[in-house]
Amino acid sequence: MAARKANVKRVTQETEIDLSLNLDGTGNHEISTGIKMLDHFLSQTVKHGRFDLKLTASGDDEHHVTEDVAICLGKAFNEALGEKLGIVRMADATVPMDESLASVAVDLSGRGYCVLQAEFVKNDMRDFQTDLIRHFLESFAMEGRLNLHARVLYGINDHHKAEALFKALGRALDMATRIDERTSGQLPSTKQRIEK
Repeated sequence: MAARKANVKRVTQETEIDLSLNLDGTGNHEISTGIKMLDHFLSQTVKHGRFDLKLTASGDDEHHVTEDVAICLGKAFNEALGEKLGIVRMADATVPMDESLASVAVDLSGRGYCVLQAEFVKNDMRDFQTDLIRHFLESFAMEGRLNLHARVLYGINDHHKAEALFKALGRALDMATRIDERTSGQLPSTKQRIEK
């Protein structure tokens, strides 16, 4: 099997991103975006998704950095998946974090779409705007060309709710990107086509 890796660089007047992704990793990561909470959440996704990620990012504000990191990470996932031959394609995960419970379902369908059902009360996020979670997931899904449905079923603490979401995202992506030996070399679609 060919290495499922991707490198993405993005330089704009607002941000500079340099990202390397290995889908068949072990959860190793070096993440530095200048936004500690974003680094924390991404490390949870990568660790529990068992991907390797090296990421450096800088920019003029949290919104632009978060958005552009999501764009680059989505592009990297889509590129690393290549033709998507033999992948499981669809998966879901539900993850607890203390009093919070979150669920994420993904379909690596070639169609970008995101649905997020989560209420945040703006507590315990170290000035990280909770709406950036929505924006990150939407941008990642669009650029990764995947359906992403994420839901916080319940919880009190915003940090716990968000961390459960990002862990569940990692677990769902890990399962969906796996190669199914029963269908190795086959495209997981009755259409025999998945958009790139």
